[in-house]
Amino acid sequence: MIHVNFAAILPSRNERATIADVTTAVDTAIGAADAAILHADSSDTPDTAARFMATPTRAAKVPLTGLARGKGGQILAAARHDAITGADAVLVADTDTRNPDPDTYRTLLARIETGASLAVADYPRHWDEANLTNHLARPLIAATTGHDIPQPLAGDIAISRQCLDAALRAAETLPADVAMCVNGYGIDAFLLLTAASVGPIASVRVEYAKQHAGSFLHLPTIYHEAVPALLHLTGRRSPPHAGNESGYRIADRRLEPAQLRSMLTTLDGLASRPDRYDSRPWSFVVAEAWQAVHQGCPPVRAARLLWPHYVHRVRDWLTRGQLATATSRARMLSDNHTHLHTAVLALKEPLP
Repeated sequence: MIHVNFAAILPSRNERATIADVTTAVDTAIGAADAAILHADSSDTPDTAARFMATPTRAAKVPLTGLARGKGGQILAAARHDAITGADAVLVADTDTRNPDPDTYRTLLARIETGASLAVADYPRHWDEANLTNHLARPLIAATTGHDIPQPLAGDIAISRQCLDAALRAAETLPADVAMCVNGYGIDAFLLLTAASVGPIASVRVEYAKQHAGSFLHLPTIYHEAVPALLHLTGRRSPPHAGNESGYRIADRRLEPAQLRSMLTTLDGLASRPDRYDSRPWSFVVAEAWQAVHQGCPPVRAARLLWPHYVHRVRDWLTRGQLATATSRARMLSDNHTHLHTAVLALKEPLP
């Protein structure tokens, strides 16, 4: 196998409890002294950066501290750093992971060595998590591009030099409002869909659920940064006629009644029930948002109009999902996947 120069980017914000273990796992996966690990940090205190620098590694450690808050902006700042420019494959790893696995990171990098433009980890997610992925991002990307990636917004990826260069160029041409989203949680969809135009995308199956900080409390921020980027990047696509769905893997667990009530109360406070919510299927509403962007609507506006429907979708999913079996939950998600593809095809119009 041809030798590939490796580098890694670790974006973080207040991850003092987990940064050392992630750094060690990444360094083990890379296994080379001529590599670089860049820590792109926007923490409120110096503790996370200090723990990163105190972690022994074979690879060179490059601290990037005091960065503006925003996952995407931190990753892009690191990707432009001189220490990255010689790397043929770059690993990006979530730093809030509590069970970092060197083998997963190593396999992601190996997929780049064998020709993928981007490799993304496919962790099974607990049924009450990954709502943006399962209900919107995965089926919409599949319906509009033909790429069915089980975890398209996973934080653990490897990216080729060619793809990273293409992403840096593409970032410079984004509309200002979409660029702000890509500088936040929109970065995952941006990198994935940029990679799709460069070369093959590989999905690396992981058998255990990822243990990391919960995202439910950040649901509005994640949505309003990720979804405009997602709609912008899929809105100019020509949907494929053939569907491709490899099944949904849902990790089961029981939610305590008090926890579920708290989640539903939070959702009730985020948005009122949308008009005609009971007569317009979720898949059709998503397809309408995609069509609006396809026809020129600003993606930030389309995402804002979709927001109350999304909140209702999550509320309904949690309410029904607590009573369903794991098999039934997976089937419901697969049905939504198929229905969204059908709805997008029904609404498709030729681009001018």
